[in-house]
Amino acid sequence: MATSRSDPAANASLRKDDPAGSPFRRILIANRGEIAIRIIRACREMGMESVAVYSDADAGAAHVRLADRAIRLGPAAPAESYLRIDAVVQAAIDSGADAIHPGYGFLSERAAFARAAEQAGVTFVGPSAETIEAIGDKLHARRLAHDVGVPAVPGSIEPAMVDRPEHVAAVIAEAETIGFPLLVKAASGGGGRGMRRVDSVRDLVEALADGSREAASAFGDGAVYLEREVRPARHVEVQLLGDATGRVVAIGERDCSLQRRHQKLVEEAPAPGLSSQDRARLHELAVRIAVAAGLRNAATAEFLLAPDGSFYFLEVNTRLQVEHGVTELVSGLDIVREQFLLAAGRPLSAAALEAASRATDPFGHAIEVRLSAEDPGRDFAPTPGRLTTWTMPSGPGVRVDTALEAGELVPAEYDNLIAKVMVHARDRGAAIDRLRRALDETEVGGIQTTLPFDRFVTRDASFRAGEVHTEWVMEHWDGPASFREAARLALLAAGLTAAGSHGSYGTDGHAPASIDGSRTPGNRGASRGTTSGWYADGLLDGIDRWPR
Repeated sequence: MATSRSDPAANASLRKDDPAGSPFRRILIANRGEIAIRIIRACREMGMESVAVYSDADAGAAHVRLADRAIRLGPAAPAESYLRIDAVVQAAIDSGADAIHPGYGFLSERAAFARAAEQAGVTFVGPSAETIEAIGDKLHARRLAHDVGVPAVPGSIEPAMVDRPEHVAAVIAEAETIGFPLLVKAASGGGGRGMRRVDSVRDLVEALADGSREAASAFGDGAVYLEREVRPARHVEVQLLGDATGRVVAIGERDCSLQRRHQKLVEEAPAPGLSSQDRARLHELAVRIAVAAGLRNAATAEFLLAPDGSFYFLEVNTRLQVEHGVTELVSGLDIVREQFLLAAGRPLSAAALEAASRATDPFGHAIEVRLSAEDPGRDFAPTPGRLTTWTMPSGPGVRVDTALEAGELVPAEYDNLIAKVMVHARDRGAAIDRLRRALDETEVGGIQTTLPFDRFVTRDASFRAGEVHTEWVMEHWDGPASFREAARLALLAAGLTAAGSHGSYGTDGHAPASIDGSRTPGNRGASRGTTSGWYADGLLDGIDRWPR
């Protein structure tokens, strides 16, 4: 579709100046949105051409415009475009791409995709198909952890079968041994798909059947297993890199405990409250599993941190994570760049080894919030639609990864993440202050987003104190109905108070109706020269898109 916008002379110069040269000539990016743009930018910095793929819904998308070339895959439905292995691999062949970067989501953890690329003579930028099969399957990974002495969350290591009466009896017996409450989890995939919480034996069979159906629909594999629920727990993951020589290093850990329906909402690095000794122990456990699995390229080992300080292995994600940016901010390492170098067969770079040497004592603190097209006042329901106002924050220590602009449509067919707002500061307290400031600068109109929730987090005392765990959102944001109504009224009152001097704007981009039904002319920002005015405008932004 698009003509080439790369500069051959500049690329040649880059290869000449770099003794190692660019690892590849042309990269096909098998993804969309902000992660496709993130990878395109890395390609450009490394002197490599980029090829985008797109569905009909994304024909005018930013990643299509930014790439050197773009190839249509098919209709908007993912199954007819981004999830078609044959179409993506053929696009790589037709474009003359040397390698495919899968990003995250879609086909990124499909061993069949990695194998198809390799069979077509195109390098897959990620772990090998064999490694994806070995540790992408959670049950296999749990068995591997057991073999190398890494403690896993107590649970089963074989699929739970309920198709025969004798199987049901065996599963019930195993569940009683594990103990309730427990979780039914999908053996393939992640993101909470196929996961069910079970409080007693009477709910077990139904949860297994429901979880299996959802897992089969989402991942093409209905296998599920049982795992004890650790409560309260923190979700902590370790960023890993491995090269063709068998060397694996940990670049640092991230805390991803603030979740809703097992979907991460806020991530930070390093994990708060851990000592250097705690980090060293956690990193060593993660490296041990990765070495045993023969990891090459990037992966993330996920753990639960129990109240007694014990780390329990959960799973390994054999791809680039959504939240990789916070590790980049505290380590100074470009993880996508490292992925390309490792995929080309090069050993771990000096930069990667230096970052690994400092992993237990990282530089400062970084936090990311996922700004999504969801309504946090209605159980985080998806809210696709067209953006009318779109102002992202900037300034010292702020990074925004996005692919959207004002006037563009957030399509209903794909993940509803619309931006990742990240900050970096000297310590965690300063990072929270910076994030609060950045979110107060953020303006999104036309659709409801998670911005009110994000602002709430930055002003919550328990979050500042580091008292985070996987049920934090349920306890602090969802809460009982009386708490939710009180929070809504408090936000509304704050907005009306601020509107007295600053005006207010509704979800349609206009001033909202006043009590008598008329429109109030807005003069937002009239007192932005004062701290109180800035703070009031920030609160008002939250009301702008709060459900009424």
